[in-house]
Amino acid sequence: MKKIILNANTLFAVYNFRCNLMKRLSKEGYEIICLGNRDSSAEQIVENGWRYIDAGMDRRGTSILNDLKLFFFYLKVFKEEKPEYILNFTIKPNIYGTLAAKLVGVPVINNVTGLGDIFDTENITSKIVKILYKISFRFPKKVFFQNDDDMKIFLDNKLIDKKLCDRLPGSGVEVEKFVPEELIKEDEKIRFLFLGRISVKKGVRIINEVSRILTPKYPSIEFQLLGKVYTDEEGHISKEELSSWEKESNIKYLGTSKEVRNEIKTVDCIIFPSYYREGVPRSLIESASMGKPILTTDNVGCRDIVEDGYNGYLAKPNNVNSMVEIVERFLKLNEDERKAMGENGRTKVLKEFDEKIVINKYLKVIRGEKNVNN
Repeated sequence: MKKIILNANTLFAVYNFRCNLMKRLSKEGYEIICLGNRDSSAEQIVENGWRYIDAGMDRRGTSILNDLKLFFFYLKVFKEEKPEYILNFTIKPNIYGTLAAKLVGVPVINNVTGLGDIFDTENITSKIVKILYKISFRFPKKVFFQNDDDMKIFLDNKLIDKKLCDRLPGSGVEVEKFVPEELIKEDEKIRFLFLGRISVKKGVRIINEVSRILTPKYPSIEFQLLGKVYTDEEGHISKEELSSWEKESNIKYLGTSKEVRNEIKTVDCIIFPSYYREGVPRSLIESASMGKPILTTDNVGCRDIVEDGYNGYLAKPNNVNSMVEIVERFLKLNEDERKAMGENGRTKVLKEFDEKIVINKYLKVIRGEKNVNN
C-alpha cells in the first residue's frame, strides 16, 4: 500500500487539524503515518487505524546538535518507510523534513501554519532560520500559506519562488460538525471564552487585566480559559498563577478539552487577544462556524477570520485598553445584534473556510493535477 507521512511538531497538531484530510487520503488508498512528538492524540490516531512515530523533537530549542539529530532521525524514518508523499507542518518539520525528504527523493508539500516569533526580531537565530528556509523551500512541490502576510514575508525576503506558493484558508473547519446551537442560559452571566495555548503572546495575561478593569463595572461577566499550559514554552503562564487569578478576578481556567464544541456552545462570545504571528487560528474558525461573535486583534492571521463590526471586533495588538474598549462594545449590543454578528461569522466560514477547500487543494497536488491555485 502507498504511504503518506504527515509530519508536525506534535501528534496533536497532526490529528486535531488534519483528521479529515487523513480520512480522505485513507479512502484514496494511502496508509497514513503520523510523525510528531507523542501526546494524548496517539490513542485517537491508533483508533482510526493509522500509525504514529514519536519524533522526540526539541520543539522550541535552538540547539544545533538537537536539530541535526532531528534531521538524521527524519532521514532514517523516510528511508525505512519509503512514503509516496510527505506533508510537513510547523517550522522544524518544514525545514528539516524537507531537506531530509530531498536526500531520500520523496516529494513534499509544506504548510506554513504561522511564523511565531521568528520574523518579529532581527537576531542570529532569525537570520539562521531565514537561511534554512531559503535553502529548504527550493525543493517542495508546493508550499501552502495560511495568510497573505506570511506569504508576502517569504516573497519579499526572497525565501521562495512564487510559482511554489499557494494560499489556504487556514486549516479549514468541518462545517457540518461545527454548527450553531441555541445558547441555553441558566443565569444572567455573559461568558467570554479563550481557546488556545495558555501563553503570554496569545494574550492570556491581557484577558486577566481586562477582567480586573471591567468586572467591578459589569459583575455578571466571566472569562473562561481553555487550553494547555506548555511548561517548555517561554512565556507560558503556570497553573499556580492561573489559580491565583481565579481567586482575584472573574477568571475560570477550564483545563483542556477533547471536544471544544462543548465549551464553545455555552458562551456568548470568543475572546482571543493574541499578538503572536498566527496562521489563521483554528479555534476562531471553529467558533465563527458555530455562530459565535469574536473579539480578537488586528494581527496576522486573526484579521483573516474577523471583519471588524461584521462578525466581531478587532483591538490593537498587545493593548489592554483597546481590548477593554471592544469588550465594552460587545456588552452594549442587544441580543439581536449579538445574534446577527454570530450569523455573519457562520456565513463567512461557509464561504471562505470550509475544510473541503483545503482537502481538495492537497488532493490536486498529490494527484499531479494542474491549476492547483484555482
